[in-house]
Amino acid sequence: MELVIINQRRVFPLRKEYQIVKRVMDVTLCLLALPVALPLMAICAVAILLDSPGPVLFVQDRVGKGGRIFRMYKFRTMQHRLDKGSHRAFMKAYVNGLIDGDEEKSGVNGNWRCLSIKPSMDSPFGSNGNGKIYKPIQASQVTRVGRILRKTSLDELPQILNVLKGEMSLVGPRPNVPWEVEEYRSWHHERLEVLPGITGLAQVCGRSAISFDQIVRYDIAYVEKQSMKMDLKVLWWTLMTIFSGAGAE
Repeated sequence: MELVIINQRRVFPLRKEYQIVKRVMDVTLCLLALPVALPLMAICAVAILLDSPGPVLFVQDRVGKGGRIFRMYKFRTMQHRLDKGSHRAFMKAYVNGLIDGDEEKSGVNGNWRCLSIKPSMDSPFGSNGNGKIYKPIQASQVTRVGRILRKTSLDELPQILNVLKGEMSLVGPRPNVPWEVEEYRSWHHERLEVLPGITGLAQVCGRSAISFDQIVRYDIAYVEKQSMKMDLKVLWWTLMTIFSGAGAE
């Protein structure tokens, strides 16, 4: 398995009992969800095919636990064969903190208080509430069906397969692509000490409306404090975020 070399600052203790229970919960919830998820995925696939030319799935290399590379699955929500140059430049600047923005302080060291941010759907980029843009996606690049899938987070459903394969968990830091990880500062690598997740603390406490450093702070806070109680909280907050229409990552 290909690896991305990482420069970790700290190594967090492995809690074997928790990891076993977490894995059992991941597999159990995914299997229980399949009777509902499979018909939904079939409907999404047909809608994507009818809406725009191109593949149904978007498959991309991502960096997982310990720097291991895996193939992550999503439903395609953008026009096929787009030029990714501007997106790559934006994300490199975003990871390096070159995108201007005011970070919100919200007690990520133990209070677990989510940011009171509601990304505006009026902007195709999302906002941190101060007019700052953190998404390089133009409205014209997202398909009609893609907007619905992003809004409802249904585009993430294929990652159930990643969870069943043991490459991801239901809850954990969202995985980045290898060239984004290459831009990490040393302390950013601490988020790679656990399996990446379909959802995570940063996603329910700001999503794309906060800076990358703030996302990593949430992820490290999760790594330090992770427990079944926290995982269940994040899953519940994720459902509330989807049902409240706060928008997708």
